[in-house]
Amino acid sequence: MPEPPIKIETHRVPNLLVRQRLQEYAVGIFNTIVSRKGVKKAIKNGLVFVNSEVGQTSHWIVGGEEISLYQASQHKKPTIELDLKVLYEDDHLAIVYKPAGMLVSGNKRFTVENALATNLKKSNELDALLRPEPIHRLDYPTTGALLIGKTGAAVIALNRLFEKREIIKIYYAVAIKAINDEGALSNPIDGKEALSMYQKIAELDSLKYEKLNLLKLTPHTGRRHQLRKHLSELGNPLFGDDVYGHEGLVLRGRGLYLHARSLEFTHPITRKEIKVTAPFPKKFVQLFPEILAT
Repeated sequence: MPEPPIKIETHRVPNLLVRQRLQEYAVGIFNTIVSRKGVKKAIKNGLVFVNSEVGQTSHWIVGGEEISLYQASQHKKPTIELDLKVLYEDDHLAIVYKPAGMLVSGNKRFTVENALATNLKKSNELDALLRPEPIHRLDYPTTGALLIGKTGAAVIALNRLFEKREIIKIYYAVAIKAINDEGALSNPIDGKEALSMYQKIAELDSLKYEKLNLLKLTPHTGRRHQLRKHLSELGNPLFGDDVYGHEGLVLRGRGLYLHARSLEFTHPITRKEIKVTAPFPKKFVQLFPEILAT
């Protein structure tokens, strides 16, 4: 039998000069809903109540009402026992190491999100989430640093940092074929602005691939598969990329050579400067031992 929903926040509406629809009024009144889309979804799922009755998006708010937000039962979201390397943690947020071959979240059982509760300490903050929430995504084959929110306030603040591009993300990758020492890639992705910067750190000669280049990558936007698409379009697809790799030049069996190396930002709650690096996978070190083994 599913567990009943749990009330997590309550808001008392002040006197209003002009009545508003619930869907518009509820944006920003709760700490644990990040966006207008999130408010709409919560109302649609029957998690927002007005004076103890299930709220509707078209419900008029005039003043004096009590609006409550409930958290849905977690019975559909499994918790799995899987050791994750925790790179940083406090009461508000955490940074964990995402292994290759694992989804960050989704409907599958084997996801990073489903393993967070057994790897992170429970927050002592009043708005602590029952299930810590990944703030961004890393592709299934990508390794490295993944940012996690542990409270409602942290989730909102970290999402805003991403929207304002105030979180510096550094990736390392191995790309094939000859490439310039540095460059900027700005082809739109899915019709949207996209910008990636790259710097070549080292290169190896290869009979099959011409060159294997160790690149430092800085995405300034966050489009889906941005780095992989940009480098493939440049003519230098990532080593092991079976989606955007060029025919006859895809390495099989070693996975994708793309690693989320570091995250750097100002902690939105404590204002502490955070910079966390994720150790390189062994396959990177094996290719460039003199550079990466130190």
